[in-house]
Amino acid sequence: MSKTLLNRRPDHSGQDGQERRLLRSVVPGAPVENRRQLVVKLSWMSLWMIYLLYPVGDLASSRHGTAAKVAGAIGLVLFLACYFSLVAFRSTGRSGQWRGNYVLVGLMLTLATVSSFGLGQPWLTLYTYASVCTGAVLAPRLGLPGVALVTALALAVSLSVHADLTTLISIVLPCFLGGFAMTGLQRLIGTMRELREARAAVAHLAAAEERLRLARDLHDLLGHSLSLITIKSELAGRLMDQDKQEAARAQVADIESVARQSLIDVREAVGGYRRPTLPVELAAARSALTAAQITLEADPSVADGRPGLGTDETGALAWALREAVTNVVRHGEGATVCTVTMDETWEGDGERYAVLEIADNGRGPGKSGPGNGLSGLEERLALVDGRLETGVGARGKGFRLRALVPLRTVTTPAADAGASGS
Repeated sequence: MSKTLLNRRPDHSGQDGQERRLLRSVVPGAPVENRRQLVVKLSWMSLWMIYLLYPVGDLASSRHGTAAKVAGAIGLVLFLACYFSLVAFRSTGRSGQWRGNYVLVGLMLTLATVSSFGLGQPWLTLYTYASVCTGAVLAPRLGLPGVALVTALALAVSLSVHADLTTLISIVLPCFLGGFAMTGLQRLIGTMRELREARAAVAHLAAAEERLRLARDLHDLLGHSLSLITIKSELAGRLMDQDKQEAARAQVADIESVARQSLIDVREAVGGYRRPTLPVELAAARSALTAAQITLEADPSVADGRPGLGTDETGALAWALREAVTNVVRHGEGATVCTVTMDETWEGDGERYAVLEIADNGRGPGKSGPGNGLSGLEERLALVDGRLETGVGARGKGFRLRALVPLRTVTTPAADAGASGS
């Protein structure tokens, strides 16, 4: 799983396909995507077949003749076929609005009723399975009334076959509660599906808003510059027509200067657009570590930042957080917890630094040297007069990364007033 996360960073809009399938496979109600997942789900559903011991035991007893046993066995196999067919169709997401769902549930209810009348009260337990399937198949607004009707039918049949009070309670109550729980689960699955769609929509809107911001910034940067270049180009052309070479040459020099400045402005705008931020990287780290089954313990002050922390310094710390989490996911064998903290420290020369520390409790770096990622991170920090420190974590376990960047002196209004008053 950790190798999968390396191919594409989780803070990008498109995650790796295997990672998405892994995350969906652990979400309740998510459709299975291969035969192995379907077999696993059917195996789990088979655990509920323990309640069929009552009708199976009834068939194994000497209460019925050969013809009744054969008919009961065929009915039970057909009932199970309907049950597992519903599970398979709904798990693979192929059922949709298929009307055959209702046919299968109706056949299950018919088999439960006929077998209960024909073979006795041990077969009343089939109504529990039929009730659960009813709650799963019907729409949320019809689920509870449908379960109530199935329960009422089970109660009526139980009274008709003269079931004793203990059997009546042990059949009718699970019938209603099982179906009711399934209707609640279907509502929960629907809500989770809507939340996933809402999160995807929010991500698309955020990306569109960021693209719009970049387009707006580029328009503001280039609109004036290009207009100025156009005007000066026309003026230079007229000056050359009038044989005013020196004046035209001056206009061309201005055009070159404006074009160079525009290029610098565009590069700065795009650089700011691509610069990572601590809140975004912290959210991406939480997603990546959760997928790798590693718990993230983050200090809330990491996302809030610190006074005096400049934009370039914040970007360098965000790169440090990204690289450190990538190393934890990639190389943190045996790691279960990753901690992220933000603090301040004073150096011997009186310089104040912000310190971002990321540590895990895995097996540690071993004897391997720093890779290209850490070397590049060290260069990024050096550009803002910061530095990188790496080593073994607390108590000799795991790996610890500390990124230090200088904090600027923040002048408050009160300090300004005091200085001016003095």
